[in-house]
Amino acid sequence: MVFRISIALVLALVLLAGLLPGPFNDVVQGGVAQIIKSAGWLYLLIVFITLSFLMYLAFGRLGSLRIGGEDAEPEFSNASWMSMLFAAGMGIGLVFWGAAEPISHFVKPPEGLPPQSMESARASMRYAFFHWGLHPWAIYALIGLAMAWFQFNRNGRGRISDLLQPLIGAHHRGWIGTVVDVAAVVATAIGVATTLGFGTVQIAAGLERVFGIQASPAVQLTVIAVAFVLYMASTTTGVHRGIKWLSNINLALAAALLALVLVLGPTGFIFDTFTTTVGSYLNQLVTMSLRMSPFSGSTWVADWTIFYWAWWIAWAPFVGSFIARVSLGRSIREFVLGVVIAPSILGFLWFSVFGGTALWSQIFGHVDLAQALSNGYETVLFTMFDSLPMPAVLSVVALILLMIFFVTSADSAVLVLATLSTDEAGDPPLSRKVTWGVCIALIAGALLLAGGLDALQGMITISALPFAILMLLVMVSLYRVLDMEYNLQRRRAQRARRMMDAWIEREIAAQEETRDEAARADS
Repeated sequence: MVFRISIALVLALVLLAGLLPGPFNDVVQGGVAQIIKSAGWLYLLIVFITLSFLMYLAFGRLGSLRIGGEDAEPEFSNASWMSMLFAAGMGIGLVFWGAAEPISHFVKPPEGLPPQSMESARASMRYAFFHWGLHPWAIYALIGLAMAWFQFNRNGRGRISDLLQPLIGAHHRGWIGTVVDVAAVVATAIGVATTLGFGTVQIAAGLERVFGIQASPAVQLTVIAVAFVLYMASTTTGVHRGIKWLSNINLALAAALLALVLVLGPTGFIFDTFTTTVGSYLNQLVTMSLRMSPFSGSTWVADWTIFYWAWWIAWAPFVGSFIARVSLGRSIREFVLGVVIAPSILGFLWFSVFGGTALWSQIFGHVDLAQALSNGYETVLFTMFDSLPMPAVLSVVALILLMIFFVTSADSAVLVLATLSTDEAGDPPLSRKVTWGVCIALIAGALLLAGGLDALQGMITISALPFAILMLLVMVSLYRVLDMEYNLQRRRAQRARRMMDAWIEREIAAQEETRDEAARADS
């Protein structure tokens, strides 16, 4: 049921966006504007509550509970686990925005700061940390932890609707659950296809920059076709081979590119940027988390922060489901630290290196990245490489990294879409993976040709509002089952201690009786 309805809705939306891009986009953008105007504050508040809730779980009494039960062991090493989290969660986005977002905030800064000033430079890095740091990973971690717990500890099906069972009982398997699951699958499919469309645009821009191949629609479709072959080949091998191997390669290649830019770029400036920005980010975390602009009328928060929060919320079923799939055997404390804290630190380092180098290049006149920004966000990274030694080598490495991130994201998405639209728990059938793999490739290609990406990007913002409210329900539901499990384990531990104490008392009594008998025998 979920599979058939989801496929039909996805195809209908794509046809509307492709055949009537203008009217469709007008309706969507009108809906986006209304939601941001009336409910923008709700996104900020719910995401801040989510981060606070995850920190409470990690460092409170529930942190020792383990996904899969007290005796469960992790399936993957810490390195493989982290690389899969990083690649599925934000890999291609970090490459795309690493240099482009700080430059954009530098040119059009928040908080009414003067453009292209030292204040705007500091704020640009702080907000890049903010948009890619603790908050988005907390969104992913909440859904991931809830899905993992309900799947591995309560024998769930691996569906979003299972998370509502403590609140609505058996209705989670009825029409309410079907609506929730269909919404999750449709949002995931459209979000993945839209993001892969943007990734395709940047890969094509890199090919034009490095090899002089014009970024035509034919080239973009070729990129999608090559990626399709690669991610379908990876999908057939399963999580333990395809996704795991690609994610490890991703992390190694990303580390190599990071090291190259760090060494070839302004190394001292980058480390100064990192330490300064971490300090200002932590110092203003609460202020940025709840900041709107009711008095100035500025749209900056809506254009960036609220859009990002809506985007992460809409992507949470995808990333959360994948995180749940690979996190068996982790304690809640280990899960939160691994999913929220560690990737955030890696993201901070990434933006310090690429964003710091981009700002250094712009401020000290090595290359005009503001002009590159006017030609498209996808051109900023490759233009920045022109200010460093070996620009061709850096561009080639970035292109390979983009392609592998592209394949890994699509591979993960195929697995998650097939899982969310399958009734049975466990690995979904290969036929369903193939269907979704073909589907997202066709969607990305059709939208690139029809120019419908902007409209569907807006649809993600709209679809995130009900998911934001769902997140509140998930927090209540998850706390209930975790508190129940904690009390159950505590009672078992108390009973075990009482049994042990009783056994010890019996042993002591038996030994005393033996000594008394020995003493009487001696007398």
